[in-house]
Amino acid sequence: MSTFTLEAWQRGPIDRVPPLLMPAAHALIHAREDAERALRGLSPDEIWRRPGGGASVGFHVRHLGGALDRLLTYARAEQLTGEQRRRIPAEGDPGTPAAGAPELLAELGAAIEGALDQIRATEESTLLDPRGIGRQQIPTTVIGLIFHAAEHAARHAGQALTTARIVRGAGA
Repeated sequence: MSTFTLEAWQRGPIDRVPPLLMPAAHALIHAREDAERALRGLSPDEIWRRPGGGASVGFHVRHLGGALDRLLTYARAEQLTGEQRRRIPAEGDPGTPAAGAPELLAELGAAIEGALDQIRATEESTLLDPRGIGRQQIPTTVIGLIFHAAEHAARHAGQALTTARIVRGAGA
């Protein structure tokens, strides 16, 4: 008998998430689970390895959380703080000693829980409210930012999974 795990969107509604934002919340939960799978069993050296000169698993996981935080800052109609800007170039830096899976998953978990809290607090009546991105105030909406944040998280979680598979295969 095979074991089959339902994906986040197949498990039903998430408590207190507005129905129109449920797909974004499901995507974020799925991204966290994919990141956990990507990091499972990797050493810090493997997490930060850059096969073919590409981005590391660690970068994808850290960037997923950082970009999520930045995009949802704009959804709140706020500008990035100096601290948020400072962390952007550090997303690919493993640190000394290099961050391992527990540290990266703690960072990511905090970012996703913060995002889910923000999604829960978002009134559906505000979803079409205009928002601006960055100093240039590129026009978008609350729902545009939330949707893109979820889509971007899913994309980097998938890249982390693929990179982890390459890293695992490189040592075999």
